[in-house]
Amino acid sequence: MQKKPVTIAYSPCPNDTFIFFRLAQNPDFSPHLADVETLNREAFSGKYDVTKLSFHAWLLVQENYQLLPVGSALGRGCGPLVICRQDAGDTYRRLPACKVAVPGEYTTAHLLLRLWKPELERRIFMPFDQIMSSVESGEVDAGVIIHEGRFIYKERGFECIQDLGEWWEKETGLPIPLGCIAAHKRLGEEKIGEISRLLENSIRAAFDDPASAAEYIKAHAQELDDEVIGAHIKTYVNDFTLDLGEEGHSAIAKLKEMAKAAGII
Repeated sequence: MQKKPVTIAYSPCPNDTFIFFRLAQNPDFSPHLADVETLNREAFSGKYDVTKLSFHAWLLVQENYQLLPVGSALGRGCGPLVICRQDAGDTYRRLPACKVAVPGEYTTAHLLLRLWKPELERRIFMPFDQIMSSVESGEVDAGVIIHEGRFIYKERGFECIQDLGEWWEKETGLPIPLGCIAAHKRLGEEKIGEISRLLENSIRAAFDDPASAAEYIKAHAQELDDEVIGAHIKTYVNDFTLDLGEEGHSAIAKLKEMAKAAGII
């Protein structure tokens, strides 16, 4: 009997397609792509064997999903940005009364926003790729942008009210844990260990020959400019992606501690 492929789920963002490219070509795996908030929500029902998750979501499903030591988006200078239109006046001062667009309830961006400004109550959830347009149209007063948005917001006519990554680093002295790869515990320790090694090999192969994954990455990216795609990968794929290490685990523990103290989880 032919064994059933392991389901792997990740976002279409360049950092994820970069690290999963080689694994996606392996017939032992069945890839599924969706925005990270969709993946966050599907993890509550254990839909996928291996999945990309926001760390916020993983903290809520860790009983069933084991964190892999590889594949995480974690680092410095890579946090979500709170932005508004350049002609919007003193939005920072008015922020508590503003409508703020957020890229999903279970994203780390939302968790960081609540830790930074717990008084913000008019939070509007929407897909990350709709946020800048909603700020631009005036549907919302401000928005939290992630992924490629941080590389193009200025040319789109926005200004940054707060870099949440910068805030986090000043508060904690630690790199910011944004997203991770987790495997459902139903797979068993041996299988999870094998998958972790294969994912590490996939990441190393992408580092060694980035051109091989370029077409796959571009086919799924929101922004097609090669410089934007390159900057995205450079920002979110780093040494922590290959191994969380002691500092990475300390950052995750701190996020959990702060979220619990704030009553968020």
